[in-house]
Amino acid sequence: MILVTEVSHALLCLPQCPEWNVILCDARADVLSLACCCGPAGCALCCGCCPKFRQSRSTRFMYALYFILVALLCCVMMSKTMPKEMKEHIPFYEDLCKGIKAGDTCQNLVGYSAVYRVCFGMACFFFIFCLLTLKINNSKSCRAHIHNGFWFFKLLLLGAMCSGAFFIPDQETFLNAWRYVGAIGAFIFIGIQLILLVEFAHKWNKNWTAGTASNKLWYASLALVTLVMYSIAAGGFILMAVFYTQKDGCVENKILLGANGGLCLLISLVAILPCVQNRQPNSGLLQSGLISCYVTYLTFSALSSKPVELVLDDRGKNVTICVPDFGQDLYRDENLVTGLGTTLLIACILYSCLTSTTRASSDALQGRYAAPELEVARCCFCFGPDGEDTEEQQNVKEGPRVIYDEKKGTVYSYSYFHFVFFLASLYVMMTVTNWFNYESANIETFFSRSWSIFWVKMASCWICVLLYLWTLVAPLCCPSRQFSV
Repeated sequence: MILVTEVSHALLCLPQCPEWNVILCDARADVLSLACCCGPAGCALCCGCCPKFRQSRSTRFMYALYFILVALLCCVMMSKTMPKEMKEHIPFYEDLCKGIKAGDTCQNLVGYSAVYRVCFGMACFFFIFCLLTLKINNSKSCRAHIHNGFWFFKLLLLGAMCSGAFFIPDQETFLNAWRYVGAIGAFIFIGIQLILLVEFAHKWNKNWTAGTASNKLWYASLALVTLVMYSIAAGGFILMAVFYTQKDGCVENKILLGANGGLCLLISLVAILPCVQNRQPNSGLLQSGLISCYVTYLTFSALSSKPVELVLDDRGKNVTICVPDFGQDLYRDENLVTGLGTTLLIACILYSCLTSTTRASSDALQGRYAAPELEVARCCFCFGPDGEDTEEQQNVKEGPRVIYDEKKGTVYSYSYFHFVFFLASLYVMMTVTNWFNYESANIETFFSRSWSIFWVKMASCWICVLLYLWTLVAPLCCPSRQFSV
């Protein structure tokens, strides 16, 4: 494995002249293919026109690609039109289904039960690697090489585990038990993202506040951003009150809007209380404004997912109330909505997985934060002041397309990375199958209204507020402990 990588490096470091390229073209292609399949080299080695890749990023990119493939497969399995299309366009489709014992029309390979089995295989795949990569601090160890390489064999293993889940005995008991495991894991995944959102709000305010000591313009930036976020939150609640409530009826919507609006006002007042300011000087309206915006978004999303209310009008016909009149047109083009919904789902999950597995996010979940005096105010505060690994980039101007940025140690927790993707697998399973309304779920009704989705979003909204409130009042409740955000 190491030999393959070194040979590939030697080939890539040769002079870039036409004669060398002609002579070494075939040998280089063979070695690079072998390096991508077995060695720790990233797949950017296979393309000379690709930008330079850090090894840590290329590894995470490959695991994310595997995740996308399985997630798209789950979406295809939840499509009610897919079996019909395959039957019409694939010759001997019914004979093939009978040959693999998947039913007359492969009905065992579609629907929520098939998604549960495939996600079980993907979750087991990431959970095994989570255990395999425990306590890895050196990228040169044997287990680290397994994590960073052998992509072809990992793809075979993932496919085998997803396929093997269809042969688990006593499928009914397995599906019933796995459903609850999936719900627990999905809620944990949501919880991790909410914790990181609250941590992000505190980090943002602390970073920009650090700049006010040297440049008073940071005060203006803080004030402007805070004003914009509160304007968005207030405008959002006003628009929801206009479109999702009526003079008569819509009592539930009125209560929810009043309660969530009151929570936004509550966290804003608590954030500027003198007792809170004394224990946490970095607490301010910027964090509460960001949380208020998120609460506004979740409230809108929950109301959009709530089943419509039907009443009889003067003519005796059923009419919908408490929803915008233009809202019904959003669900007419099923293909557009399905494609948009699937893309947004996968994009949001990938963003959550990749951002929550950085070293800074991992430390934040464990309560470790950078010292305030080390903060350097900058607009893009999520990155280092000079970017990541600038020294590596300066030293590697020619040669390999992969920058080995883990020579001194791992730049992220391998085990935690796989654990987050394990939870994300369960979240995909529950989301695609419409949570607890799985029996009637299909991908064409991804944006359909259901009570389970409504309550999941409302619960997420309230948990986010409670987490933020706890970061404010915890120093007051436990004065002997040291809190740092």
